[in-house]
Amino acid sequence: MTVQAVVTGLGITAPNGLGTEEFWAATRIGKSGIGPVTRFDASDYPARLAGEVPGFVAGDRLPGRLLPQTDHMTRLALVAADWALADAGVGPDALSAFDMGVVTASSSGGFEFGQNELRSLWSKGAQYVSAYQSFAWFYAVNTGQISIRNGMKGPSGVIVGDQAGGLDALAQARRLIRKGSRLIVSGGVDAAICPWGWAAQLTSGRLSTGDDPDRAYLPFDADARGHVPGEGGAILVLEDAATARARGARAYGLIAGYGATFDPAPGSGREPGLERAVRLAINDAGLRAADIDVVFADGAAQPAWDRTEAAAIGSVFGSRGVPVTVPKTMTGRLNSGGAPLDVATALLSLREGIIPPTTNVTPAAPYDLDLVTGQPRTAPLRTALVIARGHGGFNSALVVRAAD
Repeated sequence: MTVQAVVTGLGITAPNGLGTEEFWAATRIGKSGIGPVTRFDASDYPARLAGEVPGFVAGDRLPGRLLPQTDHMTRLALVAADWALADAGVGPDALSAFDMGVVTASSSGGFEFGQNELRSLWSKGAQYVSAYQSFAWFYAVNTGQISIRNGMKGPSGVIVGDQAGGLDALAQARRLIRKGSRLIVSGGVDAAICPWGWAAQLTSGRLSTGDDPDRAYLPFDADARGHVPGEGGAILVLEDAATARARGARAYGLIAGYGATFDPAPGSGREPGLERAVRLAINDAGLRAADIDVVFADGAAQPAWDRTEAAAIGSVFGSRGVPVTVPKTMTGRLNSGGAPLDVATALLSLREGIIPPTTNVTPAAPYDLDLVTGQPRTAPLRTALVIARGHGGFNSALVVRAAD
């Protein structure tokens, strides 16, 4: 019998809510956390809006000795991990250290730390090497800091795939649990709202340059012109179902299916890989398309990307065949933190039978989607599909199912 990986803990740091309950209370009613950048002066940049985590003071939540060793991204991740483990009821002695591991995703993290290194080393000949070394090192620092802080000596790793990497990390966590690990902390938290990180994101040409927070990020809308970046994400605790039952733990749901593909090279004439990733995830879950109750879409807000995603959803589910939502319109796209946050949102939706809205969007007719807009929609929910894509051709899809 295949070992099931259930989610027993959630830790959320998001632009529209710090902590799971605050985030869910805002998301279910369509409250946005997008506004003008405050973490630095962005007035001279073409993009000036972001989703920033409100009210986060690291010194109030972490030991002072950790602050010099970390940047904003890692502090958010450490706090989210603390909350997820507390939510799961996992203390330091809950399991053997070698039964617990950490697998997280990373994408844009390290910019702030590298920028500070450049400032402090600017007069020295090694400044460029030091900055880029620190950037590479920060791909792994969330995993390492979470492992050390919680005494976890089991399997660990970092997945890098932009927005799609957050789903890939959760899938790797499920794989490790099936191989014998009893608990894996997984997900992703990202943050690159600093001058260096901002400049790097602008080079993609995918950021919205609008100044109205209500009209800047509009996936599947005729006025879509790019996305708003954000910071934060979600850390999840995954356990094998037998361990969770033995501990008497509550399960939000289980990771039921996963699929990943890579788009062909531009100009090849081959079809994008997104539809195949969706079908792989549904098949891996042992389900049919008709069994999926809601889709949490990637929602790139780039017309070409939106057309590809809408076509994939339509091909798998039929014309307006399944409710679709993009709650990240309230937070912005969080790079590697965005897809884990969507998975957490999907699990909360399954728990309460509520589909949160895609805010401020007027669905364009050509996309032919049953997009949930304006108000949340109540529905009996058992399964959800989460889609994520990363710059460069990454496609991932994950199916979550309500706990029995």
